[in-house]
Amino acid sequence: MAKPTSSQPRKQRNWLKNAPLHTRRKMLASMLDKELKEKYKRNSLPVRKGDTVEIMRGSLKGHSGQVMSVDTKNYKIFISGVIAKKADGKEVERPIHHSNVKITALNEDDKQRRQTLQRNQEAK
Repeated sequence: MAKPTSSQPRKQRNWLKNAPLHTRRKMLASMLDKELKEKYKRNSLPVRKGDTVEIMRGSLKGHSGQVMSVDTKNYKIFISGVIAKKADGKEVERPIHHSNVKITALNEDDKQRRQTLQRNQEAK
């Protein structure tokens, strides 16, 4: 499914709702910290489990933690230590939108991710 060129919000929302998972993963990108931008010569990267992020917007601004999971279906990420209390007293993980966080440290356990970052670093 091709990305719409229309500026109509309904078509944009419909495209986001029906986007395939491999496209959604790429759309779950967040901006990089200043040092990481200079090191990798990129402005943003897709968020992955194990990355350390800092919340930049909302009531939890300034909170930092590791990404516990990434929900590609709902375009949300879950960060360790970010919890919400329910009316019955239970504590649940609070979903955060990827655009509201900044990546401060990358999880480089994946060999393919390391190679991609190095390739981009050498190219520029």
